Amino acid sequence: MPDLVQLFDKYKNNKIALYGLGIETEKVLKEIECDFSIVGLLDGYKEDGMLYGKPIISLREAIESHVKLILVVARPGSCKAIAKRISRICIENQIDLLDIRGQNLCAIKKITYDFKGVSGISKNYLIQQIKERSVISVDLFDTLIMRQTLFSTDVYEMVDDQLKKRGIFIEDFCGKRLESEKYLAKFMAPTLVEIYSYMKNTYLISEMTADELAGVEWAVDYKLIIPRSEMCELIAQAHGRGRVVYIVSDTYYTKEQLIKLLEKCNITCYTDIFASCDYRTGKTQELFERLKDRICGQTCIHIGDDLVADVESAEKKGICACQIYSGLELLEMVGYLGLWNNIGGLSDRIRVGMFVSRLFNSPFQFETEERKISVRNAFDIGYLFFAPIISDFVLWINERVKDNNIQNIWFCARDGYLIKKLYDELNEDITSTYFLTSRAAAIRAGMENEDDIRYVGEMKFSGGLQEQLQERFGISIEGQKDERIYDGAILEYSREILKKAAVNRKNYQRYIHRLQIKEGNIAFFDFVAKGTSQMYIGRLLKNHLKGFYFLQLEEEHMRNKGLDIVSFYKLEETAHSAVFENYYILETVLTSPKPSVKEFDEQGMPIYAKETRKENDIRCFESIQRGIQDYFHTYLKLCNESIEGVNKKLDELFLALIHAISVSDENFLKLKVEDPFFNRMTDLTDLL
Repeated sequence: MPDLVQLFDKYKNNKIALYGLGIETEKVLKEIECDFSIVGLLDGYKEDGMLYGKPIISLREAIESHVKLILVVARPGSCKAIAKRISRICIENQIDLLDIRGQNLCAIKKITYDFKGVSGISKNYLIQQIKERSVISVDLFDTLIMRQTLFSTDVYEMVDDQLKKRGIFIEDFCGKRLESEKYLAKFMAPTLVEIYSYMKNTYLISEMTADELAGVEWAVDYKLIIPRSEMCELIAQAHGRGRVVYIVSDTYYTKEQLIKLLEKCNITCYTDIFASCDYRTGKTQELFERLKDRICGQTCIHIGDDLVADVESAEKKGICACQIYSGLELLEMVGYLGLWNNIGGLSDRIRVGMFVSRLFNSPFQFETEERKISVRNAFDIGYLFFAPIISDFVLWINERVKDNNIQNIWFCARDGYLIKKLYDELNEDITSTYFLTSRAAAIRAGMENEDDIRYVGEMKFSGGLQEQLQERFGISIEGQKDERIYDGAILEYSREILKKAAVNRKNYQRYIHRLQIKEGNIAFFDFVAKGTSQMYIGRLLKNHLKGFYFLQLEEEHMRNKGLDIVSFYKLEETAHSAVFENYYILETVLTSPKPSVKEFDEQGMPIYAKETRKENDIRCFESIQRGIQDYFHTYLKLCNESIEGVNKKLDELFLALIHAISVSDENFLKLKVEDPFFNRMTDLTDLL
């Protein structure tokens, strides 16, 4: 720890408050209380009482006392959570918010998309350090494994939510849980059951036993944990080369519980576990001494993410230490990639945690000169950039369908291919329909008069009349090729178009008849559209179509068409968002492996267009879709209905990152955005 009196010398004539009630706060108080005017101690969950001879005060009391500095005594991860909670208030009241190393917690680092200028170790460097030692000591949380949430304290909120689902309401649960751990940590490293035993006895909680409460938290945390795969592989390789591996962790989980977490993450290459609660002491106390007793003078390196607990504490005990960065620290170094100001409640913190656990799963971000943040495969492209906004859209559709009590749910080809799968995961007892259609199929069957032909003709086709008649209406012109493109030319073929439409209508209705439609409205999904398909398909049915779109285009133009459409995004919302400029990319990956439907035959069977995509294209978007599905499944597992919340701005920021983060999947970069209805094809790279 630096010389605090010297570090904060400029505040000697000002009032200050310390934030934190842990044992480190007591140490800091002993060092500085003779030199500074300390008005009290702050905590996120406690606002009264006495501790270490100082009053515990509220943030409002600190402001009214005119403090000029709030000094946060906590580990880096906790500092970030505290800053998220109070930094805005500090700025508004001109209070400096610093950690014990003097870092300004109100300052958001510049948004960057690389790690240039950041001091970090490479994978090869760490391998070399390991080769030179006989024993490897490695931290567990945020080193070998990580949680899929932004802050570790988010676990408490998730536990509180689980308890409420069971009808158990404990006032200020999170504060009492945290306070109980902090109190016991002053005397020993407690187990989770001991924390809840103290909490029950202190706050007279009778609804559940300590074992039951601990079991709820364990179950919540267990779901959140995933391995940091590249770090795990490195340790496994070292173990395979004969190195002794000890896992050394500050934790309230026992060795037996940690073994279960390790088994979940398929981590088996270790010799033994040093859990602080088993030894009744932590890394900053005597846990490394217990390790030294075990290794009997053998050369050892300790690897971990916490500068104090892992690096400084190990080095004080004569053990060489090496710091690797947690996912959260890596995110902070690049200015949170611009996400920080749009992270709101628990659901947002879970989503950002899921993002970090995928993008920064590996601590080895310093392997090249450029040190660019990069995404190397299609699965991750889907998971990181597209899944958040698609997930919120599906949750929105689900709520709208329930609100309208609709029994017929149609997801239109081909944009509805993946959306249907996600919707069905939410509704296992409801049968939805993947409705075969396209703009061309709907138009070919729905045309009734020349006004319809004019309407279609207004949608400018990139090509000659002959191509347009074939592509849009299925009409072939015999004889000489007709290249005319002027507006009225298409009406010269009205008779042929309407005659063909009558046949197409009957064939399409044969397909629809097989769908066993129930009475009542039909929820008609389209992704980004004006409503053309809905308008013409509506003519083939007795049921009313209620459209649920991601985004409706040209809403004003379609207002007189009598369409019933609600959309996730209103057009005015897209003016300064990533949605409007990226929906072509989304349409390219939210598609089916089958080609577009053109029309139906006399048996009501679909007639497909010729496939223009390559096998690699299809494999690529299928991998992207698997990434989206994995995200959606994980999000539903971690967030129940009471936690879920739509945050469009955060979704848009994730989506926009596809333009800022280096994407190196070759098949993705070779995709083309196809729109045969307009006879247009664009390289996807032109949109990135």
